[in-house]
Amino acid sequence: MGCDHFRTDVSYLPDLNAHLADLLRNRETLLATQDLEDWARDEALPSQTEITRIRQLISKVEARLDPLTPAHRTEVEVTVTLPRRHRTVSLGMPQVRQPHPDIWLERQ
Repeated sequence: MGCDHFRTDVSYLPDLNAHLADLLRNRETLLATQDLEDWARDEALPSQTEITRIRQLISKVEARLDPLTPAHRTEVEVTVTLPRRHRTVSLGMPQVRQPHPDIWLERQ
């Protein structure tokens, strides 16, 4: 999100909102945790800069939708549904895939 070349479109709006909600939820959880050392809390807290950039990005995308009529807005929402079904987006931490279970009962 800090890259000046990053671009997005309306189809990523639900993902951006979900990422913002995750950042805010994580921040509140970390601030409420009592048994965490200050240095660990500081390292784990999402930066205010990142939260601000995500909010600005969401605002820019929503601002482009504001002038649309309700009919056009509905048309855009329907149009972006198809690519969203075929796209998996993770704007958070990378996930490690679980290893496939060993289906062989006995190995030589």
